[in-house]
Amino acid sequence: MSNMSLTRRETVLALLSGAATAASVPAFAQQAEWRQSYDAGARNAVARSSTPMLSPESLQATEQAIVAYRDLAARGGWQPVQIGDKLAIGSRGPAVIALRQRLIITGDLDASAGTSNVYDSYVEAGVRRFQSRVGLSTTGAINRATVNALNVPIDRRIRQLETNVVRLRSWSGNLGNRYVVANIPAAMVETVENGHVATRHAAGVGKIDRQSPLLQTKIPEINFNPTWTVPASIIRKDLIPKMQKEPNYLTENKIRIIGPSGEIPPAQVNWRSDEATRYTFRQDPGGDFNSLGFVRINIPSPHGVYMHDTPAKGVFGDDYRFVSSGCMRVQNVRDYVAWLLKETPGWDRAKIDETILSGERVNARISNPVPCYWVYVTAWATPDGGVQFRDDIYNKDGLGPAPVAQLQGDQDI
Repeated sequence: MSNMSLTRRETVLALLSGAATAASVPAFAQQAEWRQSYDAGARNAVARSSTPMLSPESLQATEQAIVAYRDLAARGGWQPVQIGDKLAIGSRGPAVIALRQRLIITGDLDASAGTSNVYDSYVEAGVRRFQSRVGLSTTGAINRATVNALNVPIDRRIRQLETNVVRLRSWSGNLGNRYVVANIPAAMVETVENGHVATRHAAGVGKIDRQSPLLQTKIPEINFNPTWTVPASIIRKDLIPKMQKEPNYLTENKIRIIGPSGEIPPAQVNWRSDEATRYTFRQDPGGDFNSLGFVRINIPSPHGVYMHDTPAKGVFGDDYRFVSSGCMRVQNVRDYVAWLLKETPGWDRAKIDETILSGERVNARISNPVPCYWVYVTAWATPDGGVQFRDDIYNKDGLGPAPVAQLQGDQDI
């Protein structure tokens, strides 16, 4: 075999790690380039794919990943690693050796990194790479969520890929020149233009008992500085119990009670009954306290859900972002809205910022409503981004309970 070719094992590792990038660059050169840049100076950077998750390229890469993982399983796959849930730069011991071996098997760490028992910058970078592939914060340090993900059996990973390649095939057609994909288990939103990811946003999506629905629609309108009308389900499940414990909650959060004859003071409502369900609850505009933040993105659907900003932006830094009652919160919402309004005359970024700052309720109709797809994909691959896995948070894969990072979150829409 020519030295210009990869061995079968190298091909598998290149695919699994995402080291193989553009088809025009020889694979052996890409692997060498990846090794050269894999040092302490580059450890904070984790490559992100520009290939849309719903694309023929992603479908093909996922089909190839199934072959690669089956090959890896036939050669023994990987065994659970017995490591503590707190390892970081400077840690030493047998657990670090086991971690190195586990990362090497899936190509997250190059085999040339050796078998040292020291948690060095190479191990940290390998952990970051692995964390990025399973949707965890790329801290480079080991925590319980990372250990859980490392120890998912290879057979389960193969079944995930096999289940999700069917979903990807169903979306392999023409989705439009400009479109939005919200992948619920990844809690992530992609905007796609001309076959490439234009922007990517972390999202807060529906809790296990209040799931975000699957849907296919178009985004026709943006509401700036919106009011929020509390859905009936949240009045029953959240507001009534909240008011029983915190009588000033509505006043402090500027939520008004509207009855047939006008506004009703909270003290006049019997919160130990279902009286509150007869009224409308409306929160004043205000990005610092309104549950919708500064922006609501309308999405016509039979489920009554939509996308929006939030004052609780800390959720976007969490690994577990299943926190809403079905609607979807979007990180960096101004960038997202700017992209949606890109082809709408009179709505450049300066106009968007000016409108938000004004505090006035303004609606912006999108000239060409943007196709929007809320999908459920827990495993996929891209030619330039490696193989991605996410927890099957809603148990739609049918593989049993997933190793969820954390089961926590606030009570919100």
